Amino acid sequence: MSHFMSPMPSREFLWDVFQRVDRDRSGYINADELQLALSNGTWSPFNPETVRLMIGMFDRRNRGQVSFDDFGALWKYVTDWQNCFRSFDRDSSGNIDKQELKTALTTFGYRLSDGLVETLIRKFDRHGNGTILFDDFIQCCIILYTLTAAFRQHDTDQDGVITIHYEQFLSMATFLVIPKS
Repeated sequence: MSHFMSPMPSREFLWDVFQRVDRDRSGYINADELQLALSNGTWSPFNPETVRLMIGMFDRRNRGQVSFDDFGALWKYVTDWQNCFRSFDRDSSGNIDKQELKTALTTFGYRLSDGLVETLIRKFDRHGNGTILFDDFIQCCIILYTLTAAFRQHDTDQDGVITIHYEQFLSMATFLVIPKS
């Protein structure tokens, strides 16, 4: 995703955005506040699971919320994903179909079968249209990246095959399905 990166906005701009998102004036942004502030380009709310994953990525204090110091990186992350999504949404439909997803994943270096791409579409298609929205695209890519990184840690000979114990498998996948407390 490196060639979709946007420049970091000024601190003043970020502070203005942060204050608008921090509705309860706590000095932190929680998942509910972030969800209200984000748009997936439709009238439906941003996927709460995607918001939870993003908060978790930028929450350095492990409190379920993001401080202003961490907000700039989060804002840039969302903006970069937005640029990325738009570049692969070739027909400007506001969603990504199977072929557009396959093109995106191939660009990111993944070589996945059509069957697996179809499985990803089914998994992340909340509305049953055979397409995924911006927020679900982010979630799909985060999960794919995380599982790939975990797999590579065990694939020491880089042959694409690993042998792991059941508990190792659970620890690889657990944080993706169980929210942080």
